[in-house]
Amino acid sequence: MITLLGSYVHGRHQTVWSGGLVSLLEELEFSNGAARVALTRLVNRGLILRVRQGRLVHYRMTPRAARVLAEGDGRIFSLGRPRDDGSCWTFLWHQIPEDRRLERSRLGKRLRFLGFGSLQDSVWVSPHDHQEEVVELLDELGVASYASVFLAPSESARGLRVAAERAWDLSGLAERYAAFEAEFAGYLGGASPAELLSDRQAFLVRTRLIQLFRVFPFLDPELPEELVPLAAERGRAVATFDVLWTSLADAAKRHFDGVILGYLAV
Repeated sequence: MITLLGSYVHGRHQTVWSGGLVSLLEELEFSNGAARVALTRLVNRGLILRVRQGRLVHYRMTPRAARVLAEGDGRIFSLGRPRDDGSCWTFLWHQIPEDRRLERSRLGKRLRFLGFGSLQDSVWVSPHDHQEEVVELLDELGVASYASVFLAPSESARGLRVAAERAWDLSGLAERYAAFEAEFAGYLGGASPAELLSDRQAFLVRTRLIQLFRVFPFLDPELPEELVPLAAERGRAVATFDVLWTSLADAAKRHFDGVILGYLAV
């Protein structure tokens, strides 16, 4: 559901018909019940709001959802395009009390999406400069008073290889990139991918594409090549993603809009 909101609603529509979202998830092989449970969970998490329009229920994304999706897009669409040269690593240390487990959990999930790895339960590290994002995240979660964030120049640091091996489990990542490439490279024929697929097929392929690709930022911290040589595998997967994400966009959006047409408040 988050994938649908980020790919086809965010920045395009103010509200969407609940029945349309359920139908689209059913096309993606989710049951009607599971789709409606997903919507309810997003309401409970404060990511969408129910809006009644006559007898129909629509949903509107909240400002919090917009922030989460913007943060996610920043990480997803920057993968393979390093934000810096890795000359500074970011370290976070915190002592968030046990009675604030929810904030601890949310912090961990958001840090992993930024590419952080955990050295210990309360010590996190990234091979890039994420100081500003982490400070904003701590403020957003209301736990800034329990944490310290600092940068360490990588050229003067020792034991980075040991830290990398401890913070991230990169076993099998090259194979996952290769599997992603193998699944989607077949759509990159001589003709435009959109010319080979119907609008519905384009929607299904493009949605699966982003759903699988969005996992990589959690898994790949983009460590320096001398520590973990993954540039070739990552580069091929990113190139395939970029071509398909763009070339299938119009057809996929037509199908999405067509399913909710007539019930959509623009």
